Amino acid sequence: MSEPKSSSHHGSKKVAGATYTRAGDGYFEKRTLKRSAGVWGLWGLAVAAVISGDFSGWNFGIASAGFGGMLIAFAILVVMYYGMIFSIGEMAAAMPHTGGAYSFARSAMGPWGGLVTGAAETIEYVATTAVIVYFSASYADAITSELLGFSMPNWAWWIILYLAFIALNAAGAAISFRFAIIVSIISIGIIVVFSIMALTSGAFSWDSLWNIAPDPGETEFLPHGVLPILFALPFAMWFFLGIEELPLAAEESHNPVRDIPRAGFWARGTLIVTGLLVLFLNTGVIGAEAMGVSAEPLLDGFRAIVGDGVAAALALFALIGLFASLQGIMFAYGRNMYSLSRAGYYPRFLSLTGKRQTPWVALVVGAAIGFLALLVLDILTNLNQGAGAVAGAIVLNIAVWGAVLAYLLQMISFVILRKKYPNAQRPYRSPWGIPGAVIAAVIAALIFVGFLLNVAFQPAIIAIAIVYVVILIGFALFFRHRLVLSPEEEYAISGGQHGDPQGEGYDAMESEVFDGTP
Repeated sequence: MSEPKSSSHHGSKKVAGATYTRAGDGYFEKRTLKRSAGVWGLWGLAVAAVISGDFSGWNFGIASAGFGGMLIAFAILVVMYYGMIFSIGEMAAAMPHTGGAYSFARSAMGPWGGLVTGAAETIEYVATTAVIVYFSASYADAITSELLGFSMPNWAWWIILYLAFIALNAAGAAISFRFAIIVSIISIGIIVVFSIMALTSGAFSWDSLWNIAPDPGETEFLPHGVLPILFALPFAMWFFLGIEELPLAAEESHNPVRDIPRAGFWARGTLIVTGLLVLFLNTGVIGAEAMGVSAEPLLDGFRAIVGDGVAAALALFALIGLFASLQGIMFAYGRNMYSLSRAGYYPRFLSLTGKRQTPWVALVVGAAIGFLALLVLDILTNLNQGAGAVAGAIVLNIAVWGAVLAYLLQMISFVILRKKYPNAQRPYRSPWGIPGAVIAAVIAALIFVGFLLNVAFQPAIIAIAIVYVVILIGFALFFRHRLVLSPEEEYAISGGQHGDPQGEGYDAMESEVFDGTP
């Protein structure tokens, strides 16, 4: 079952409400990625992208819902991520090209659906990178002030961090994957060491988990009642946010059909264990009440065990976790922007790869956008301390809201694709099938509704709405008439018969679509 095609005209072709133009000689050669990752490289990428969430950010959910509410939120998200990663694994194995969420939605819901979903991931990853740069800069400055006696303005740290990690990600995929494995193992080691210290030092107390005074008529387990669990869900997402980037590495994986589902399975298990260790032991060391407002919960946990004297050295460890995620999420926005640009949804120059076969243009442009957002945030902070705090939360909430929207649309795409392309090859099938995707979609929709109900999140929603209006107007007026037959587009147009660049090359359908010859 393929999409309707109209007659070609001057090297262009109308398909599904969009116009495709010939890529031209050398187009894909200038946009080549290099296969460098096995299953452990992919595992490292997924864990690295997420692991900083164990170090900070998740704990604000305890202020909303108490420890019991946070534990329920964690359990709900484990179910959501199981259903989602199984579903994404099936779609990635069937569509082993870089597009990821955009690709799945493009095949299921046409060019507009592909753009809306792909743009949600762009927003998620560019904003998440900016949040991690923001946290990393404050950690780094605290370390240099304490140990070396010098400090720099925030913007200087941001430039250094963005430049360093653009250089790392642009140096070649093999280096990126190796770095991801190393920092993931170190970060897991830090959490294991903390857990052993918490259990052996006597600092952990079961009673500390329940030390938030309950509201009248409520219990210690849910001190503020049931509804705040909904508000805790976005914070609990920090334990897993980013693991869904795995399909974006499809064209840099040696065997994406086999290894992406397998790496997703092992990464998810790793993150459930590290998340539970931090949730229970970190909270039990410093207490739920202090945990709900801590800016650096793991460091506060270490301080409670060993005192302030080694705080700067411990901050160095926390920085490793942040660097792991900075590298992993920057990889994600680079590949997401690359795939949308290669297909013509974004300006085509963003997908140029250069000698190292990495999307360096997309990496630079995404960093520039994030840096500008942080500058605006800093100006707001200087003008009004309260507004600055709100602005920091806005960027964080933009990241989570973009993620939830992408999750919801991907699960809808999974259900549509099972019905729309029943005969397409599916080398890996989700063990939870359509029910798993539906469960994940319902939970994602719940978080989405939680955002709409929470007044604190409204500035983030307004910011995203403005970005979307700009992107959609640009697509309607210009980019919609300049799409290219990238592997993601070939898969959609051929009804699932084409689109594996590893097996077919990158322009397998050009003659078929433009000249009418198979």
